[in-house]
Amino acid sequence: MIIGNKEFLDGKTYICGILNVTPDSFSDGGQHNTLDNALFHVEKMINEGMDIVDIGGESTRPGYTRISDEEEIERVVPVIEAVNARFDIPISLDTYKSGVAKAGIKAGANLINDIWGLKNGDMAQVISEGNVACCIMHNRQEAVYNDFMSDVINDLKESLVIAKKAGIPDDKIILDPGVGFAKSYEQNLIVMQQMERINQLGYPVLLGCSRKSVIGLTLDLPTTERLEGTLVTTVLAVQKKAMFVRVHDVKENARAVKMAETLYNFNY
Repeated sequence: MIIGNKEFLDGKTYICGILNVTPDSFSDGGQHNTLDNALFHVEKMINEGMDIVDIGGESTRPGYTRISDEEEIERVVPVIEAVNARFDIPISLDTYKSGVAKAGIKAGANLINDIWGLKNGDMAQVISEGNVACCIMHNRQEAVYNDFMSDVINDLKESLVIAKKAGIPDDKIILDPGVGFAKSYEQNLIVMQQMERINQLGYPVLLGCSRKSVIGLTLDLPTTERLEGTLVTTVLAVQKKAMFVRVHDVKENARAVKMAETLYNFNY
């Protein structure tokens, strides 16, 4: 698939670096919410091997405080414009609000990363009219399931129907199993273990586990000490043929991807 001016090839795993321009994100809130700090961090992540930058202006951690469209736009649009002007890298905007998405696309975003899988408002139409890619994440209002993995697949299929009706082409769609969203600890492990079932839908998959609670609960560690656990999930993503991993620590995860791809693809 093509995002911005970069082609992403099947059979490889690419690094999506996280840039939170928020004061309250669960792991790095307040670290990059000035323009200079944000640009410095983008440059650092590019040098470390980032393939696409994912910019977020509102925290979606459990118990987050929702902000207005206007405030979110004020946070993300100057950063998108500045990154677009200074760096040659595809830009993803992490938002579930169609108004923010529309402003972000106008500012230069190449992909909309929607935690509600196009199920809010006219997001799908905004993406279609903007001619950009989208990442459709699995989520639901309550973590109540009859048959967990079958329900996840069906929820994603519902999002795909919305995308098709809006005219979003297949080659502009990525799927995300939604680790950490509307899932218990055990369900987060199951959705990672069975990612190949999501691959079978026929779209690139993005895995976002970086520093999340499933790692913290497993290792009994705070967010600042979850790098090793994240690296294991990144190696799993390579094994399960995910096209993208969304991470905070680019250098270490890029190295893990390179090593894992070498081992899995080596022929003798």
